[in-house]
Amino acid sequence: MSLSSIKVLGVGCNCCREQFENAKKAVTELGLPVEVEYITDMEKAMSYGAMSMPAIVVDEKVVSMGKTLKTAEVIKLLGKL
Repeated sequence: MSLSSIKVLGVGCNCCREQFENAKKAVTELGLPVEVEYITDMEKAMSYGAMSMPAIVVDEKVVSMGKTLKTAEVIKLLGKL
């Protein structure tokens, strides 16, 4: 699995912060050498076309939005990419 970037888009609320933490845990558990970035700048977030938060962007493509995924769900999602 070779991913170059993972971003969590959010507004800074508890759900969005939880998504960021879960994404970081998933990356750690998978042993991926990639840093998870947390973006709260709405202009930047909207540039990805994500209409609801939190959203997960992998290699500049939105792969999840509008729900907070648990760590195991993020691992499963990343495994499909």
